[in-house]
Amino acid sequence: MDFEDRKKAEALLSAAHWDHAKWEPLVPDASTRRYFRLHKNGQSAILMFAPAHGETAICPTNADVVQRAELGYTAEARLAGNDCTAFLGIARELANRGFTAPAILAADPLAGLVLLEDLGDALFANMLAQTPNMETELYQAAVNLLSGLARSSFEQDFRYYDHVWPVQNYDLTALLVEVKLLEDWYLPHCEVDVDANLHEQLTQAWHAVLEPVLQAQPVLVLRDFHAENLIWLPGRDGLAKVGLLDFQDAVFGHPAYDLVSLLQDARRDVAPELEDPMIQQFLTESKWSDPSKFCSAYRVLGAQRAAKILGIFVRLAKRDGKAKYLELLPRVEQHFANNLANPALAPIAERLRPLMPDLFSKKVVSA
Repeated sequence: MDFEDRKKAEALLSAAHWDHAKWEPLVPDASTRRYFRLHKNGQSAILMFAPAHGETAICPTNADVVQRAELGYTAEARLAGNDCTAFLGIARELANRGFTAPAILAADPLAGLVLLEDLGDALFANMLAQTPNMETELYQAAVNLLSGLARSSFEQDFRYYDHVWPVQNYDLTALLVEVKLLEDWYLPHCEVDVDANLHEQLTQAWHAVLEPVLQAQPVLVLRDFHAENLIWLPGRDGLAKVGLLDFQDAVFGHPAYDLVSLLQDARRDVAPELEDPMIQQFLTESKWSDPSKFCSAYRVLGAQRAAKILGIFVRLAKRDGKAKYLELLPRVEQHFANNLANPALAPIAERLRPLMPDLFSKKVVSA
C-alpha cells in the first residue's frame, strides 16, 4: 500500500472510529487483494484493500463474446476483479437472507477499501487440521448452507446503498475461457504440444459436455467455496454457523459447482467416503428435481474446475514465481482423473488419454 492509498485508508478508519489501530498484515491469498487485521481497545476488524490497478476490465452486462475477448480474461470469465462494489453488494444480499458474510463497518469503493467485521480464525481448514474428527459435522453444515442458497432467490442487481453490482450468468464463454487455462499452462507443463487442431478438438469436446449443464435452473454460485474460505461460528444459529469469505466473483449457475469446489478441495484431502453422502444431503435438502442429471453435472463441473485449477496453479508457479502451488498439482490431478472416468466426460477423456497416459493410469478413487 503506497502513501496515497495509506492516506485514504487512514481517512476511512478515522471516520469509522478505527484510527490509531494497530495493523497486522495477514497472509496474502492468490489474488492481488491485501488484508490487515486491526486491533483497537480489545476489539478487532479486517481491512481489505483491493487495488484497481493491474486488473483488466470487468464484463459489461451487454457485452457480446467478441467484446469480452477484447476486454480480457476478467470480462470473459465474468470475474469481479478488484471492484469492491461486487463484494459489498453480495455481502449485503447474503446477510439479508440469513447467511453470514462479514458485516460492512465502512467502505470506500472507489479507493478499493472495505472495513469488515472480523469473523475470527476458525477457518474450516484450520479446524480440521486441529480436530479431524469434526470433518463430517463441518461439511454437513457447509452443504446445508449450499442447500439454503439453492432455495434462495436473488435479483440480478445486488445493492450496497447507491452502489449496484449486476451478478451475471456463469455462461459457456466463461466456462470455456477458464478451462482453456489447461491448454495455456498445464498441458505445456506436461510437455504436450497444443496446436490449433488440438485446441479446436478440446473446445468442441468441452462445449459438448458443458452445454447440458447450462440447461439447469441457475442459483447463486459463490465460485470459491472451500475449507479456506469458510469460518466455523458455532455460537450462531442455522445457516449463520458458517461464515463466508471470498465471494465477490459470484455468478448465477449450476449449484453443483460450489458443491464440487467443497468436496474436491484443491488444498486439502476430503475423506473420499464423504463425497456421496454429501451429494445426497444436498439433493434432499435442496429438493433438486433430477438427481441423475445433477450427478452428471457434478462430474462435468468437477472436471472443468480441476482443469482450470491445474492451469492456474502452473501459471502462479511459472509466471508469478509462486512455486508452492506445484505441490498441490497431484491432488487436483487425482480429482481430474476421477471426474474424467465418468461417462459424461467421455469426449474430453478420449482426446486427452493419448496425450496424458500418466493421468489416466491413476486409480480412480470415485466416479
